[in-house]
Order: sequence, then C-alpha cells, then structure tokens
Amino acid sequence: MSTKEELLTVAAVARRIGVAPATLRTWDRRYGLGPSAHESGEHRRYCPADLARLTLMRRLITSGVSPCDAAAQAKSHKGTVNLETIVTDYVVREELVAALHKAAKGLDKKFIEAALRKDLAQYGVEQSWSEVIVPLLLIVGNEWEASGDGIEVEHLLTEVLKGILREHVEDIRKPVNAHPVLLASVGEELHSLALHALAAALAERKIETYFLGARTPLEALSAMITRSAPPAVFLWAQLSKNADPKFFNDIPAIRPMPRMVLGGPGWSHIDCKDVSVVHDISDAVAEIERAVGL
Repeated sequence: MSTKEELLTVAAVARRIGVAPATLRTWDRRYGLGPSAHESGEHRRYCPADLARLTLMRRLITSGVSPCDAAAQAKSHKGTVNLETIVTDYVVREELVAALHKAAKGLDKKFIEAALRKDLAQYGVEQSWSEVIVPLLLIVGNEWEASGDGIEVEHLLTEVLKGILREHVEDIRKPVNAHPVLLASVGEELHSLALHALAAALAERKIETYFLGARTPLEALSAMITRSAPPAVFLWAQLSKNADPKFFNDIPAIRPMPRMVLGGPGWSHIDCKDVSVVHDISDAVAEIERAVGL
C-alpha cells in the first residue's frame, strides 16, 4: 500500500457506503472484509482498495445478492467498481423497486443511476415510469408522511431522477413535429418531475419539446404560445390551488389552436370539460401524438 493512499476510519467508510459502523464490523468478523493492513492495537483504517471491496459488497446486497455470495465476490475483487456489471436484470418489477428504495435510503446515488439507466434502456420511459419510478416515489413519500423522517431521501431521489430523465432527452436531429410541444407546471406549482418523464417519453418518439418547468405564469405561457405556435400544450398541476382554468381559457387565440392536455391530480374535471385530462404518462403521450399527426 502506498503511503500516500487515503486511510479512512470505520465511521468515514460507513458514511461513504451508507451502512452503520456496526455493519462494517460484522462484515469484518463474519466474512473477513476488514482493513487489509490492520495491525493489533492500532485504530482500524481502510485503504482505497478496501473501500472498493466494501462498496461492491454494499451494492451487491442492494441488488439482491445474498450477503455470503456478495462477500465472496467482494473479497476477490481488484480495482474499481463497475456498476454496470453489478446491477442485475430484475424480471420482477417489485424487486427493482425494493432495491432502489433500499439504495435511496442509503443515499446510494450511483446505484440508483446505474439501475435506472439500465431499466430505461431496456423498457423505455413509459414502462419504467409507470412500473418502477412512480411506485418508488409513492413508497418514499408515504414513509415520510407516516414518520416525518426521510425528507432528504425524497429530495435526493427527485434530483437523481430529474438528471437521469434529462439525459434521456437528447437533441432530436429530425423531429416529427415542426413546432415543439410546450410542457409546463402552472401557477406556483413546484413539482415538475412528471414533465421530465413526459419530455423523455416524447423524445423516444422524436417529438421535440420546450420545457418551461415549475411555476410557469400565464404571461410566460401565453408568450410562448404566441411565439412558437405549438401543436400541443401540456399543463401539470399537482395541487388544486394551482389548477386554475385561466391557464387554458385565457391563452392567446392562434391558428391552429394547440391541443390543451392537462395532467396531475390538481385539476377538477368539472372545470375541464373542453380540454383533454389524462391520468398517466401513456395517455399524455397518446394525446400529444395525435396533436402532432402521428
């Protein structure tokens, strides 16, 4: 071991990989995954190679591998940790949700990213969103409501999801729509994750979008409609206080008028009789596809 290598305490390693210090001591005692250069009477210090093995152990367990098998793989590991080789194929969707939930609670950002990238590549945005991401968000949100703990988990997960979905929205060289579709969270609505998912799902179909994001006021929406003549406008409202009919009643009259599509639990069907209200990402994609002529 090089004398210049960073040596870490038990507490520091535990923080980095998201486990309790007692867990590290158990892994050392039970599986022999302790500091490689520990001498009797000295404080336990882990070198980078030790950290790589423990990181692998943690992520293998998160992905569903038994601790015994994970330890055997970790002990034989040399070099850095390649997450693409760790994340297994989850045939049962609930198992992937459970693994992501465990990783989120452990603040294991890299595992979440690797697992979601793999799932999106295999199943596409609509299926990953409906079968994995939404159930995961519900679990995390319900835990926070029940206990008041874990708000940091929800915030970290949301930002990781936004980043992954933004990666999925690549520049479309030959979009099928001459004018981009507008996506906006209206009023004081701060929730915009569903817009990121919809933008990514539309990108898979080569439908270009303008992402207006959270807290889009009527003035900004109206100006964009006038300047860009979108074939469709998708408006998201998570909360009823933000779901004001003015956002589709008071927009500029242009020809052709865009198809107005509303999403989110905030909208009242009584106020939205003359516009399309969708209940999931597949319905939203279908409405927008019709608007652009697909």
